[in-house]
Amino acid sequence: MDIRYLHTMVRVKDLDKSIAFFELLGLEVISRRDFEQGRFSLIFMAPPGQPECPVELTHNWDGDEGLPSDSRHFGHLAYEVENIYEICQHLADNGVVINRPPHDGRMAFVRSPDNISIEFLQMGEALPKQEPWASMENIGSW
Repeated sequence: MDIRYLHTMVRVKDLDKSIAFFELLGLEVISRRDFEQGRFSLIFMAPPGQPECPVELTHNWDGDEGLPSDSRHFGHLAYEVENIYEICQHLADNGVVINRPPHDGRMAFVRSPDNISIEFLQMGEALPKQEPWASMENIGSW
């Protein structure tokens, strides 16, 4: 049986804030489709040069009232990064809370404006422990 990854879909409440957040991660819009009759938009964003690895942002223009709330079944999006300290500092400098700082130089978690858990994993071996990250406390859930 052949199988191929397509995308991960997440619902977003504020499309502009969500696009801005994923742009902070380095993703770019690779396609957008607005459905006037169904009153929703689908925005696909991916890392540069990796259009085969998109996240689909689904935005219902009239909100999500009445839709099933099963987000508890969603785990997280995961991205491998060249320097975990740099991405965390970049996000923190732009007001993003680092819920699970990279204490170990290997892994960190943040949340999107829609409370979607995002995991960052250091490419290759873990970086040497570095302050202030090594001694930072976890914040909230991730």
